[in-house]
Amino acid sequence: MDHAVVSRREWVNARKSLLAKEKEFSKQRDQLNAERRALPWVRLDKDYVFAGPKGAVSLADLFGTHNQLVVYHFMFGPTWKEGCPSCSFWADHFDSMIPHLAARDVALAAVSRAPYKRFAPFKKRMGWKFPWVSSNANDFNYDFQVAHREGEKKEYNYAPMSGTMSELPGASMFVRDESGAIYHTYSCYARGLDMLNGTYQLLDTVAKGRDEAGLPWAMAWVRYHDRYGKAKPAKKPARKAKKR
Repeated sequence: MDHAVVSRREWVNARKSLLAKEKEFSKQRDQLNAERRALPWVRLDKDYVFAGPKGAVSLADLFGTHNQLVVYHFMFGPTWKEGCPSCSFWADHFDSMIPHLAARDVALAAVSRAPYKRFAPFKKRMGWKFPWVSSNANDFNYDFQVAHREGEKKEYNYAPMSGTMSELPGASMFVRDESGAIYHTYSCYARGLDMLNGTYQLLDTVAKGRDEAGLPWAMAWVRYHDRYGKAKPAKKPARKAKKR
């Protein structure tokens, strides 16, 4: 790596200068988080019913005993044999978060359009324990713009999109009030999902960063966690959604 090398004193001065910017960024992030929480809510008028390992599961069931819910829209199409490698990269972080989220009254679940029996073997192979249900029999993925029907106007990340991708990633947040009514409070897509990926947050602090600039596409390095060190790369999506 070709990089500037300086004395410890010069490094500390440069670090202090950057620290001032980091602190300002943290304040801006706190303000943005407050504005996110202040967004108005939309009351859901559909009773979504999913399929899980024990049969029918309602959206309310996914909350469990909690009043807040994070849903990860996991890309796994109805005919796919494996989940999206990028979504799998994100999902590798979920199990360790669940007890900590629960301590703050938050449940987490993944939802995919594939039938449950299609992705259950893949979940077992990956060793994941987080709740994962199928929306194959309802409109959930379509309503939250992570799937589009043939001939339907396509919108993703709150903007028109082109391309042929049948599945798209995202995360949606919900809250349940004392009466049991459920409200949609927030959704994020594309680069907005970066904040859910601890590996990326850590890579952003090391010398080479994400080191993706010379790759044919940004996440070409990603493998299923049981495939690193093997020759076969993870498959690239048919067409990558444009980053915001």
